This record gives sequence, structure tokens and C-alpha cells, in this order.
Amino acid sequence: MHVRCEVVGEGTHDLELPSDATYGDVLGEVGLSPHEASVLVDGTPVPEDRSVDADADEVQVLRLIKGG
Repeated sequence: MHVRCEVVGEGTHDLELPSDATYGDVLGEVGLSPHEASVLVDGTPVPEDRSVDADADEVQVLRLIKGG
């Protein structure tokens, strides 16, 4: 399935994921882990083990830790 994902402040990614993908898989595809970022679907946080909703209007990744 095709998912467009915005990493807030860093740009948009067009991802091709298997039909059984989770939001944890989305994080992995953009190079982040659940310890570094949260996924928001239509503005609401979702758990990393939830299946990706192909009908979602907006998928965003919000980094929790940035800088050093």
C-alpha cells in the first residue's frame, strides 16, 4: 500500500508498505524508532503496533528527541 508520511520539520516521504504494515513499520521506513518519535494519524497519536490505515487523510511523524 502507498502511504504519504510527513516527518514534521523534516519533509514528506512516499512509502510503499506491505498490506499488514504497522505504524512501527512506518517509523522504521523513515529511519526512526518508537523511542525517538510518535505517529499521528489525522492529528491523533496511535500506538506503533496498530495496523496502518490506508484511508487516513494525514500521517505525521513527530520526533520526540532532537539535538544533542
